Amino acid sequence: MFAIIETGGKQYRVEQGLEFKVELLQAEAGSELALDKVLLVSADGATKIGAPYLEGATVSCEVLGHGRGEKIVIFHKKRRNDYHKKTGHRQDYTSLKVKSIQA
Repeated sequence: MFAIIETGGKQYRVEQGLEFKVELLQAEAGSELALDKVLLVSADGATKIGAPYLEGATVSCEVLGHGRGEKIVIFHKKRRNDYHKKTGHRQDYTSLKVKSIQA
């Protein structure tokens, strides 16, 4: 059984027991979180598709913790002008573990 959910403007394919990282959510580490923006659920060959979301479908997750991703280096250069600028960015994330999928 798997589901496709939407959170943080992105879509994720999740299964029971899967650990994955999403955009930063306001939730305490160790708490339960119910994601209700479920786009699709597939179980035993039967697929349910929402328009845009499935009514009454939720994905229960456990919040494992929060962190910051790898640093991305942004480098701007204009040739022959002695111009260069180097900056970086680290994206915050929340790590989740899927407990169950209800359709």
